[in-house]
Amino acid sequence: MSRKKILLVDALINFILGSLLLIFPVRVVQFLGMPETQTKFYPSIFGAVLIGVAVALCIEYFRKPSGIVGLGLGGAVSINLCAGMALGAWLIFGQLNIPSRGKVILWALVAVLVIISSLEVAVHIRRRIPSS
Repeated sequence: MSRKKILLVDALINFILGSLLLIFPVRVVQFLGMPETQTKFYPSIFGAVLIGVAVALCIEYFRKPSGIVGLGLGGAVSINLCAGMALGAWLIFGQLNIPSRGKVILWALVAVLVIISSLEVAVHIRRRIPSS
């Protein structure tokens, strides 16, 4: 998979989840079995941040050589790995009182973040090493 395609897939995932959290914060949190909150504020703000990351990835995807720079591969990897590590730490040490479904979904999200980051790094390394 090419570098650009990885950025677009990453953007799509961020945009879908971000939009759902922004529009239906309480329902999405309940459906996913995440820790409930007394306010819609935090899930909707997180949704907006995910949409912002998706837009930055799209800017990078459609960027012309002299155009504005969006969020590049390094930024995408760092965001994904930081989020994955923080989420994994919460799952291991946070004593979250959430249903099993929520834990499975959160661990799946950790796996997706690590996998997409690994693909992004692999594409970058493959691009830097000239073919013989």
